[in-house]
Parts: sequence; C-alpha cells; structure tokens
Amino acid sequence: MSTKPLAVVTGGAGFIGSHMVDRLLEEGYRVHVIDNLVGGREANLAHHGHVADLVLDQRDIRHLDPNDSLVRGAQLVFHFAGIGDIVPSIEQPVEYMSTNVQGTVRVLEAARNAGVSKFVYAASSSCYGLASVPTSEGHAIAPQYPYALSKYLGEVTAFHWHQIYRLPVNSIRIFNAYGTRSRTSGAYGAVFGVFLRQKIAGTPFTVVGDGTQKRDFLYVTDVAKAFWLAGITGLTGQIWNLGAGNPQSVNRLVELLGGEVVYVPKRPGEPDCTWADIHKIQKDLGWSPAVSFEEGVQRILDQIDYWREAPLWSPHTIAEATKTWFQFLGER
Repeated sequence: MSTKPLAVVTGGAGFIGSHMVDRLLEEGYRVHVIDNLVGGREANLAHHGHVADLVLDQRDIRHLDPNDSLVRGAQLVFHFAGIGDIVPSIEQPVEYMSTNVQGTVRVLEAARNAGVSKFVYAASSSCYGLASVPTSEGHAIAPQYPYALSKYLGEVTAFHWHQIYRLPVNSIRIFNAYGTRSRTSGAYGAVFGVFLRQKIAGTPFTVVGDGTQKRDFLYVTDVAKAFWLAGITGLTGQIWNLGAGNPQSVNRLVELLGGEVVYVPKRPGEPDCTWADIHKIQKDLGWSPAVSFEEGVQRILDQIDYWREAPLWSPHTIAEATKTWFQFLGER
C-alpha cells in the first residue's frame, strides 16, 4: 500500500485537469482521475512515468456515489469536470445545469464523506458578465448565458457545502486559460482551438468582430500552480480571480500565430475586454504568472499537430453554429 497522499482530479484527462494531474504527481501525490472522456483524452495522461500512481475512472461525475471508493481517503479534490463549451449552452441549458450543478453536488458529497482537507472548485470569470475592468472578486455577478450561470451556481453550491457541512472549499475564477492540450471537441468555442486548426489547414483565421477585443490569457501551467497553492493553503472559504493581469488582443494572437484573417460578426453578451485583478491571489497565495504570452503561444505552436483532428471552422459553419446564440442574445 502506497504511503503517498491521495488527490482526486475530476476532469483530469481534460485541458487544465491533465496539467493539474502533472503537478500533483510531481508533488508526490497519487492521483485518481474521474473523467468520462467526452472532452478529455486518455493520451493527456500517458506522457509521464508515474503510471503506478495514477488511476483513471471513465465515469460521468453525475454517477458518483456519496461514499465512492475512488474518493475515499483523498486529502485534496480539484473539481474541473463539467461542460466547458460556451456557445452550445444556449441550446442545451438542461444538460449544462445537470452536469455543472448537479454533477458538482455529487462530487461535493463524495468529498464531504471522504473528509478531505480541501476542495478546490474551478469557477469561471464568465459569472461577471459584461464587467468593468480590471475585475475584482467583489464585482457584481451577471451571467449572460447558461454556461456562465451553471458554473456560477456550481460555485454557490460548493460554498453552501462549506457553510452547512464545514467542507473546506476554495474557488478560483479562471479568466482565459490557454496552452497545450486545450479542447479539440466538435463544438465551436475557444479561440485557440479554432485558430490552430485553421493554421494547420492554411485557411484564414476567423476573427470575431474587429480583433481589438482583449482577453486575459493565462498559460495552463500557471493555472495549475494556482490551484495547487489553493489546495495546500490554510485559507478556506476564499474566492480568487485568476488571469495574467495583462490582457492581449485577438489581433496580437493572430500576429504571433501568423496567417491571413477573415472577420465574422461579434457575438452579443460577450465582453470587449476580460482583465482579472489578481492582487488578492498574489497576496494570499504568493502566486504570480511565470509564462509570458509570447512564450506560451510558442509552446503551443511547437505541439500544433495535437489540433490536427479538431474541426475546421469557416465563416459559414460558424454562422450556423451561432445562429441560436444571436437569436436569443441579440438586441431585445
């Protein structure tokens, strides 16, 4: 029987989750991963020599038992699992609520019964809606679409378990994570996945609006470090915003990737700029970003073949995929 401490990572075969697994293995933990592989890839867990310390359970989090053996004995639970694609949430609100809220309840109950020392929830900055910037943790909550609402309600639920059941919970509101192993799912979504597949195909980058909109991009290993620190800190009941604190324009991303551009209509309900005020997480956890935007983009380009099987989007297919979005979120 291993004497190494145990951590559980839901969504651990996915984008951020697999980097979290890497971090925990490096820190000397055994890791149990719960991932139904809808958005994740088993290959994301197969690149290091810690196989003996890693278990993958291919279940939907909604099927977790309150006394699940996979969580029993865990010290830390990092909850990344859920549906992450934003655009389809407008058409599938029930599925998003079921997975991102009720699924979170299942993980919370398993963590509570296991007596974990920390439960860290992966929240979304989309809860702030069309926010003023830089955005602090005290900013008003104003979700603009079902994905944002579902992630926020998952966070509210986690803190309810903290309040009622004394489960030690911290939450990190991620702004715009990017990096290797980001999603290649069929849904139209994150700009990096869309652009990288277009670069491989030699087709123009489909830039939304005029490309001057800015996003607070943070490289994924910096995200994993922040979650690790949130797991081992003595602080509980905390919410932290997480970004680089240095927004980059989509035009700057295109410049670094290199290629032609075609413009598609800007989507209603999406901010012109996301910008995390990161003073709180810097002060509380001693965390700061380490990977520059330029270095992060280069790391992705070095592994661009990963996105070869991703869907190739064009202005026409994007228009089809976002038709319902414009229908419900357009001018009222």
